[in-house]
Amino acid sequence: MDHQVDFEAVRHRVKLLRDTGSERVYENRDAVGCPSCGEPFTEALVSTERTCQLSPEPSVDLCVVRESERIVVFTHA
Repeated sequence: MDHQVDFEAVRHRVKLLRDTGSERVYENRDAVGCPSCGEPFTEALVSTERTCQLSPEPSVDLCVVRESERIVVFTHA
């Protein structure tokens, strides 16, 4: 199953904080549920790069969704 997380469909509920072309960071402004655990996420990092570096705070939980062309990391603070 190749179901992508559709940020365009929830664009009025999330805010695009950063777009580098290969990475986007969204802030959840309206309790959008994480597709991995179902709980509202804090931020989402979408990357088409093969590698990326994350430096979350110690109290931040992560969920990861791997798609065919990108990876999506959801933070829960």
